Formats: sequence, C-alpha cells, structure tokens
Amino acid sequence: MTWNVEEIRRDFPVLHREVNGKPLVYLDNGASSQVPQLVIDRTSKYLAEEHSNIHRGVHYLSQNATTAYEAAREKVKRFINAPDVNCCIFVRGTTEGINLVAHSYSKAFINEGDEIIVSQMEHHSNIIPWQVAAEERGAKLVVIPMNDRGELIIDEYENLLNERTRIVAVSHVSNSLGTVNPIKEMIATAHKFGVPVCVDAAQSVPHFAVDVQDLDADFFVFSGHKMFGPTGSGVMYGKREWLDKMPPYQTGGSQIRTVSFEKTTYAPLPAKFEAGTPAIASGIGLGAAIDYINSIDFVAAAAHEHDLLEYATQRLSDIPEVKIIGTAAEKASVISFTIEGIHPHDIGTILDQQGIAIRAGHHCAQPVMDFFEVPATARASFAFYNTREDVDKLVDSIQKVIEVFA
Repeated sequence: MTWNVEEIRRDFPVLHREVNGKPLVYLDNGASSQVPQLVIDRTSKYLAEEHSNIHRGVHYLSQNATTAYEAAREKVKRFINAPDVNCCIFVRGTTEGINLVAHSYSKAFINEGDEIIVSQMEHHSNIIPWQVAAEERGAKLVVIPMNDRGELIIDEYENLLNERTRIVAVSHVSNSLGTVNPIKEMIATAHKFGVPVCVDAAQSVPHFAVDVQDLDADFFVFSGHKMFGPTGSGVMYGKREWLDKMPPYQTGGSQIRTVSFEKTTYAPLPAKFEAGTPAIASGIGLGAAIDYINSIDFVAAAAHEHDLLEYATQRLSDIPEVKIIGTAAEKASVISFTIEGIHPHDIGTILDQQGIAIRAGHHCAQPVMDFFEVPATARASFAFYNTREDVDKLVDSIQKVIEVFA
C-alpha cells in the first residue's frame, strides 16, 4: 500500500508557506486540520455565485443554494452510513452538537436521581454540558476511570451501568491522549441496560472510516474543521427514536410548522433542530471536504498516519528528557509530551520560531492533566499530509529547546 504524500500536499495551499522565515510544519491537526483547494474553491463559488438564504426562497439563487446545502447533508449521510438523511442535523461543530443532545435529551429523559456517565478523558465539551444537565435535572455525573496508559478501565465502566443510568457520553478518540476507545463494545454494553450512547467523534472521523449503523451509535457528533472543512460546520447524527421525542434545542425561524400566539408546532426532522439561518457556506464546504476524503485512498491515508505515529513515538522516546503522556495500545495520530523542567508553552513558543505549529496547554481536558499530575502538555497531532521529515524537524527543534533551557 503506497501513499504519495507529496502529491497530497499539493492540494493544501497553506502547507507551502513560510512561518518566521521557515517552511511551515503544521502539527496542530487535533485542533483544526488544513483545508484543500477543492474545499476553498467550492466555498468561494457559493459566496461569489450562489449566495442566498436557503429553504424559503423561490428565486434562482435560493433554489441553487438550497440544493447545494441539502446535497451536503446527503454526502454526510453516506459518509457515516446513517440510515436516514433527516437524522443528520447540521450544527456549528461538536460543541454545539453535544450541547444540543445534552439539553434536549435531558429535558425529555433525565430526572432527579438519574445518572449520566462520562469518562475521565473527555474534552470539556463532553463534560460541561452534561454537568449542567445533571445540575438542572437533579441527576448525578458518574465518571469512567482510566489507567496510567490513558486507557478507560472497561470493567469499571460495566460496573457503573445500572437502572438509574440514562445516557453515556464518551469520546471515540481522546483529543489529549490519542487513545482510541472501544466504542462499539461500549455501546453494546450500554444497550444491554437500554441506555443510549452519545459519541464525541471529533477526533475519529478525520482519521478512519466510521459507520454509525455498525457502531449502533444513538448520537454521533463531529466537526467539519477537524476533517479538512471550514469552521462553523459540523453534524449531530441521532437515531430517530430519540430525536422525535426530544424538544428543540433552539427556536425561531425555519424550524416551525405553525405559529400562533396560543401555540407553536415544530417542523419534522431535520428542521426541528435547525433554527434560524444556518452557516450555509460552511455546510456546503463540509460537503466538499467529504468529496475530497472520498477522492483519496482513506485506508492508505490512515496507514500513513499510523506510520507517522510510530515513527514519532520512537524518535521522541529516544530523548531522555521527553515523557510521552498517553501510551494506550490503540492510538490515533496524537502525541502529547512533557519535557522535564520546561513549560509546554515555552516549548510551543520556541518550536513556532522554527516554523513548527504544535498545541501547548491543557487541551480543554483539565481532568486528564490532573490525572497525570501535569499542568499542561505539548501536543503534536498528525494528518495524512504530514511527513517523516516533519517528525525529524520536530525532534531536532525539541533538542534545541532542551539546549536553550539547559
């Protein structure tokens, strides 16, 4: 299986620029991936030639824009193998999608004394909405623990499920550790108790193929800007059996059937959860990003990323001062690390001077940092357009960081 990374890199204009006088080495894909020319062109075409509000207009531009926007929804359906296009709800990103589920599901199904299960490795966006829901409904937040490698302790998870459990919210891939959780098995276990599962898929969808029907996911949420699309785009997929019973998250234009001063009735899915004018250009751009992913060998891309992960892990492990945080057996292409005596922000600043973009901080995962007893980590996250040369430059620059602080 071959992967022509140089050919792929030509599709991404930003990869050919310089930063601080050095060729850009972009290793912050966990925060936001870069955008191929195909997506830039499609988004620009909408803004230049098709810009209009959608769904309500009878004129030519509105009809064109509506067709393009709904075509993007159909692409999403096929991309995640959803059974029903109308169950693919457009949101601004994973955060909004999880907030939608937490708000609407809790109103319909969570009461005082109930329990909500999250994991110790969650992003803040998959903790706080459930925390708020628990406080508002008088429920309790229960946490799946993890081990020193950054893996969830599945036996403990199974022991937490009981007749009071109303939902499980868990990440497919940890943004701070790269751990790939056994989501399919976790969903099957929850379903034995009749408990639905909300999957934060922000970090999985960009790296390997997903199938919501095979996973049997009840809710599945992801962002466009982490999968080579524009910011302000994302999807919340949910099973119709839940979505039909959940109240709207927001109300206003587009999502109503009838309005009077006495009563309002809501439109069917997906409009019920899509109040107001959406981010039309971003939605169309997300569809274009899916077109791009479908145009490449995604299996070969995943294999290339795995090679980069293994290579980077080996090279960083050879530096005595570097400690890798998160050593799960199953990982996506994320490496978080610390250097003894050097704050991650200083690491990130010096690497930036070398044109290398990484992420430094708690990665919106403070409970993870608390578990590993570190204030923050430096994080390098790879995409299929990165190279072994990028890894070598990262390692050389880390050596310079150590020399500076020595």
